Amino acid sequence: YVTNAVKHFKWEPRGKRRIHQKPNARELAACRPWLDAELALVRPEVLVALGAAAAQALFGRSFRVTQMRGRPVPTTLAPYALATVHPSSILRATDDETRHRELAAFIADLAQVARRLQAGGEAARE
Repeated sequence: YVTNAVKHFKWEPRGKRRIHQKPNARELAACRPWLDAELALVRPEVLVALGAAAAQALFGRSFRVTQMRGRPVPTTLAPYALATVHPSSILRATDDETRHRELAAFIADLAQVARRLQAGGEAARE
């Protein structure tokens, strides 16, 4: 199940592109009841926050993806939670070396999630 922490987005035009703007605290708070309702219905085994806005919406305004990415996050929202960068940040890397390094780190973060899901499935079969 994939959802957004904020149910709308702001953007600014840059040439022919629409560049998304980061939601502010008021917008995150306004959308939190919908996010909580979704989580209550879905009851995820694993929760992955992609990017700072999602991570701060879920884990608090002081949460820093740059410091906590790829590490389990204690939360009551799911038995296992993790935050990583938003995939679009990889695309915005300034050079190929950085892009490849960031993609490898992103894949490593998702591999942790995959291992957790696989372990959960094996435990359920026993």
